[in-house]
Parts: sequence; C-alpha cells; structure tokens
Amino acid sequence: MTDASIGTPEQLRDPNYTPALHRAIPLGIQHVLAMFVSNVTPAIIIAGAAGFGFGSDAGAQGFPDMTYMIQMSMLFAGIATLFQTVGMGPVGARLPIVQGTSFAFIPIMIPLVAGKGVDALPVLFGGVLVGGLFHAALGTVIGRIRFALPPLVTGLVVTMIGLALVKVGIQYAAGGVPAISQPEYGSLLNWSIALVVVVVTLGLKFFTRGMLSVSAVFIGILVGYVVALLFTDMVSFQSIATSWSRAAVFQFPTPFVYGFEFSLAAIIGFCLMAFVSAVETVGDVSGVTKGGAGREATEKEIQGATFADGFGSAVAGIFGGLPNTSFSQNVGLVAMTGVMSRHVVTIGAIFLIVSGLIPKVGALIRTIPIEVLGGGVIVMFGMVVAAGVSMLSDVNWNRRNMVIFAISLSIGLGLQLDPKAVQYLPDTLRILMTSGLLPAALIAIVLNLILPEELSEEATEEISGGMAGHGD
Repeated sequence: MTDASIGTPEQLRDPNYTPALHRAIPLGIQHVLAMFVSNVTPAIIIAGAAGFGFGSDAGAQGFPDMTYMIQMSMLFAGIATLFQTVGMGPVGARLPIVQGTSFAFIPIMIPLVAGKGVDALPVLFGGVLVGGLFHAALGTVIGRIRFALPPLVTGLVVTMIGLALVKVGIQYAAGGVPAISQPEYGSLLNWSIALVVVVVTLGLKFFTRGMLSVSAVFIGILVGYVVALLFTDMVSFQSIATSWSRAAVFQFPTPFVYGFEFSLAAIIGFCLMAFVSAVETVGDVSGVTKGGAGREATEKEIQGATFADGFGSAVAGIFGGLPNTSFSQNVGLVAMTGVMSRHVVTIGAIFLIVSGLIPKVGALIRTIPIEVLGGGVIVMFGMVVAAGVSMLSDVNWNRRNMVIFAISLSIGLGLQLDPKAVQYLPDTLRILMTSGLLPAALIAIVLNLILPEELSEEATEEISGGMAGHGD
C-alpha cells in the first residue's frame, strides 16, 4: 500500500532515496513500533529466567537490573540497525533492514542462566561476544554454505524455536514462571488480562490497516496495561513512581558491566545458533530486495548484512546486550509500504538509540505486568511456529525428507521436554542437548547432507507405481 505523494515509483524502489522529513519520520517510527515489543521481550525473559526479573532486583547485589538489559536491547538494536543502513566499509547491506534482539538464541540462553541469578551472566555475555564474532566471520563464506540449509532444515529450526518459546508465553499469561510466581498463578484474572491483549491484537491486525495494523501487538499490550492499571492491583501508581524515580535521566552503557567469562557450552551454543541466524538474515535481505525493489539481493549486500549482524551482536555483548538479528516483520513492512529508503529506517534506529540512552523508558517497560506481556508473546511466539510451518510448506515431502524431519523433531523436542534424560552427560554437552534446538538442527543438517537423494527418487517411483496399480 504505497502513497504516491511520498515519491515516484522509481524513487520508492531506491534505497538511497530520502522522502520529505515530515513523511520519513512517521515511516521510521512505524518500523520501531512494528518491532519494539519483540525487541525488548528477550531481555525480560532472560532476566526472569535468571531470577532477577519480575519481583526481584539485581541492583541490590550491585549489578544493573532488568531495566538495564531492556535499555541495552533498545540501544544496540539501534546501533546494529545503523550498521545495516549507513554501513562502515564492508559492514552493512545499506538496505532498509531493522536489527533487533533475536528470539532464536533464547532456547540456548535459558539453560545457561536458569535460576542462577547474575552469577550466570558473565558466561552468557562471553558467549554473545564470541558468537557475534563467529557470526561476522560467516559473512566471508555465507554464499557458499547456504546449500546446507534448505527449507527442510531452516523450517524445522524456526518451528523448534517457536515450540521452545510457547511454554514461556503460557507461563507469563498465567502469572509468571511457576517457580517464582505468586499463589494466584493461573487465576482467571491473570488469564483475563492476557486475553484482552490477544483479542485487541487480533482485532487490530485483521480489521484495521496502515500503522494500526502494523503496530497491533504494541497497541494490544498498551491496552492490556491500561486495563490492568484501572481494574486490578497488578500495576500501582506507586510502582510506576518508584521505577521512574530510581531510573537515571540519561546513562551511557558500561562495558563488561556483568563481568566476562568464557564457557565451552556457551561458545558452542552461540556459534551454532549464529550459523542459523546468518541464514535467516540472508532470507530477510532477499525479502527486502524482492519486496521493495523487485530484484535479487547481490552477494555484496548479503555479505555486508551478515557482517553487520555479527558485529552488532558482538558489540552488544560487551555492554550487556543480547544477540541481534534482522527482523522479518520489518521486511514485511517494507513490502507493504513499498518504501525502500534505508534513510527511513535510519530515523527509526536513531529513535531506538535515544530511547536506549534514557533508562526511564526501560523503567516504565518494567512496570508492565507479566500477564500483559504474556498476551503479547503468545501471539508473537505462535507466529514464529507459523513462520516455520510456512517454510516447511516448500519442502517436497517424500520418504527421505519425512524421515529426516521425524528423527530431528523427535529427538530435539523430546530432550527439550525431558532434560533429565541426559542428566549424566558432562555439563557442557548436557546444556547443548537440553536446548533441544541444537540437536534437532545438527541432526537435520547432517542427515540432509549424507542421505542419498536416490531415496527420494525411489520413494517417488514406489508411490507412483502404487497409485498406478491401484488404478488398474
């Protein structure tokens, strides 16, 4: 849905074109609204899993709390986006690609921090740094390794990411992680607030157009927050005042704020997921150029985007931020608006950076009841699963591919559901296996590479022969 007053068709397809400022600013803010909730949610999940999220305060231990992690999510999403849109030498695709905190790494991060408080964070951010550098290095070879990740593998991985996260969405909607939640966990009130968010989000997504539709999750959470504030005691003016008064007006990030430590489990996990994230970025770059400019992405654009992905994550890890990746919802936004200008996205990046430097923004986000957030993430995580299923729809479901999918999903999901099944493995291997995602991805990649394609042909011939026989 394009607006001719923004520019001519040729201008709209040009990444270097800049619309008039009074139009570019709303378009840039629209990109931020489309990704804002998804961007800060991983920080809230990881802080909560570690035990210093909702209902606790790492600040009492001398460490920045969840507010700081939210702040870093905004700041380094903006910085990584500038890497993409403005670029530095070979770094950056110089396309309208929005970077944000990646959901893909959450199944790897939760086992590293679960219940360990801030003591687990040095290991976590050591993994983020090394994984980011490895991700950047993949930029030199990304074009030559795409063959190892067909839709069968990438669709499985994305589906597994969503399946790993849906449990978190349900727990949040019910009132929090059960181990640290209140006695009213699962109450009708908690679910009512979460469902308000879901209903408003769906209504806006399917019955409105333009910015309202694009910002459906953001507005749904905002409505849920207002309902919780007016009709429940989940949010009090005192909690808002306390969060606001504690937060500084302006604060620069601190390097190595949580300390730094290198763990083999963390490094392996982040590097393997960086491989998957790099391929996801290739898809997003291709989506932007096809949807916005009607052409294929160049090798230079793909390489630059991968460099920006990796360096953005590495820099974030130094300052207590989580891994970044390109955001697919913003790729869809480019296709919908028809505005290919990278400078529009640069405006959005600047908005994110300014928000990240003002801790009071993070403090206000922290006052969102977990039930309200739960309603939003149920929608978001369900969409991750749906995206994976959509990718799998491109697979030729012959016997070979069905076996690869079946074995990978069974082992990966099974280990995820019952982590104690491998409790006697060494710590490093146990953490990697219980993520579920990594064993599923590795099994799918290896089987896809070693199982001969002849099995597919034989299966097809048997099916065709059987159908012919049945016809006789």
